[in-house]
Amino acid sequence: MPFFKIVLLCLLSLVSQSAFALGADEILPPDQAFKVSAKALAADRVEISWDIAEGYYLYHNKMRFESKTGQIQLGEPAFPSGQTHHDENFGDVVIYRNTLIVPVTLTVENGTSSLQLLVQYQGCADRGICYPPQKTTFDLKLPTPVATTDPIKQLLKSSSTVKLNLFEDALLLPDQAFGFFASVKDDHTLHVNWQIAEGYYLYREKVQLELVNTDGVTLGSYDIPRGTPKQDEAFGQVEIFHNELGFDLPVIRSNLSAQTVTLQAKYQGCADRGVCYPPMSKKIDLALPLAQQPTAQQGAVQQPAAQELSEQDQIVQSLHKDSFSVTLLSFFGFGLLLSLTPCIFPMIPILSGIIVGHGNRITTRRAFLLSLSYVVASALTYTVFGILAALFGSNLQTAFQQPWIIGLFSGIFVALSLSMFGFYHLELPKSLQVKLHNSSEIHRDGSLLGAAIMGSLSSLIVGPCVAAPLAGALIFIGQTGDAVLGGSALFALGLGMGVPLLLLGASAGKLLPKAGSWLNSTKAVFGVIMLAVAVWMLSRILPGNVIMMLWAMLLVFPAIYLSAVDPLPENSSGWRKLWKGLGLMMLAYGLLLLIGFSLGNSNPLKPLQGLGVSTAQAAEPGLSFERVASIAALEARINQAAANHQPVMLDFYADWCISCKEMESYTFADPRVKQALKGYVLLQADVTNNSDDDKALLAKYQLIGPPAILFFGLDRQEKTANRVIGYQDAEIFIKSLQRTKS
Repeated sequence: MPFFKIVLLCLLSLVSQSAFALGADEILPPDQAFKVSAKALAADRVEISWDIAEGYYLYHNKMRFESKTGQIQLGEPAFPSGQTHHDENFGDVVIYRNTLIVPVTLTVENGTSSLQLLVQYQGCADRGICYPPQKTTFDLKLPTPVATTDPIKQLLKSSSTVKLNLFEDALLLPDQAFGFFASVKDDHTLHVNWQIAEGYYLYREKVQLELVNTDGVTLGSYDIPRGTPKQDEAFGQVEIFHNELGFDLPVIRSNLSAQTVTLQAKYQGCADRGVCYPPMSKKIDLALPLAQQPTAQQGAVQQPAAQELSEQDQIVQSLHKDSFSVTLLSFFGFGLLLSLTPCIFPMIPILSGIIVGHGNRITTRRAFLLSLSYVVASALTYTVFGILAALFGSNLQTAFQQPWIIGLFSGIFVALSLSMFGFYHLELPKSLQVKLHNSSEIHRDGSLLGAAIMGSLSSLIVGPCVAAPLAGALIFIGQTGDAVLGGSALFALGLGMGVPLLLLGASAGKLLPKAGSWLNSTKAVFGVIMLAVAVWMLSRILPGNVIMMLWAMLLVFPAIYLSAVDPLPENSSGWRKLWKGLGLMMLAYGLLLLIGFSLGNSNPLKPLQGLGVSTAQAAEPGLSFERVASIAALEARINQAAANHQPVMLDFYADWCISCKEMESYTFADPRVKQALKGYVLLQADVTNNSDDDKALLAKYQLIGPPAILFFGLDRQEKTANRVIGYQDAEIFIKSLQRTKS
């Protein structure tokens, strides 16, 4: 550590606040910079919290808790996820700002009712001055367990003795240890409750609830209250409940008539003595009353209640109640709207390349049949894999984003482009020439089968987008198992998305040249486009600076073919001058990309970013997200935000998600959006790698894949009605934010 910092550290521990005046500001004393407190929440749990001043932070790895009371042992502290910070003294460390709350469990012997707790911590000011380690001792009085007079608990206690003597008392029966009850709260809400006998506990992670054998009634998204952290020998870090657990379940009803539904609960628990029960399951029949329909007079009042469903939940309801033909027509319309999003754009040059590869033999009829084959195969692939994803909970489009698959598919496009440039007619070995020719020609020789293969692969690899209609159809299939209706809706969606491609096929026979030198020029243009598609796909798996170099090459080489560096002959035609001008522009921008590459930049749209300006001026204008990689990290961060009275926005993102990139570049970079999100804690779950933690995060919130944006209020609960699934531009996203705040 530099000498001057050592001197400052000594001064901090010996002199008063006035000794730290640096210019106009003063460094706060430790007890003001880090206001620490501790309280006993229960007989077996305490909570230590810090109120951290603005411009100061605490180190995670410098915290230590110690019980000075011999009869009390401390469990593992439940630290929330912090921020990663590069410290010149300690390297990469985790730090905390603003507020930090750390719960700690206790193991108490002989009924001890007081705890002497030693807390040690260390922090710094942003200006680079660090404090010496601080120690504080708290004397805490532990509350005694409160006896309950709940009649159900009294019934449980009277049914058997609950003394925890391992050799004398038998374990309670499952229904006695964990009494499960459910009731109808209102026409759209159920309430569930577990009465847990003394000396027993229930696992939070093992609680599962669902409605079975119901007609038009499903459970909405529900959140289980937080439990007490526990390090379990069998399941690792878990949360448990003693005494009681209860919460509400929202009910989504497309069938509004009075009916009896069956609620199935699955759960598991243990006795404190170390004996665990096998997983338990119980079904309860509940009578739902007639759901209220809004009358003409009540319409204005009750209408907002209809907005409590998110967009995909409204689509699920429409699938439940609309006729088959209306459903198909609706999803075809959804597909038309999705065809205007970036998901469909990469398929246009692919299909165009297939048509151009047919050469001067192409006719309007043949071009349309190729397009139809491509679109139908793509729609069928959406349907088949969509049904499998909904029934088995695995997004197979995500599985196809593996680096080797992306690389292989990019290689196919490179092969296609080289064949269009005529490279396969050079003096290559005959056997290799035949293999290369067959490899590329099979997908571009104009065969309907080749077009279908490319359409199927494109739907899985090129544009794996998730939007509200797609999510709604998959949720419906997953809930009902009705693969016929759900699959038909997905097929109609795929056909709607393919309409621009069918229009391209219908016009291609008239727009494309039939013979002459123009045909070679056109094939060369599409060869460059195929290479651009290959580079665009490789951008998902290669570093940004490498992709920048590839874009530069893709601009410079065609510019040379356009005579960008050759002198114009005298009396050149206007077209010749136009192509040379285009070539010069491509060459100039390609050189800018090369300069940006040498500067270490990775954004092709801003190749000279940071050149001649300060780091602060060169900062990216988009939002800054904090990454969360697991359910535990997410929940800890939501709890911390709630303690700070801050709402949370969670963005599900992946490198291979086109709409995610568009949201990042356009929506989140809009100054109005950034202003509207002030005060929010911005979290991001990057599910690019489709790891087990990624799958668990998606499954927890019943998501098929990105893009998806979730909002959490100060009560730590998600506002399910305000979910954003798919791309939204700045105007629409701001309106979504306003609905969230209202």
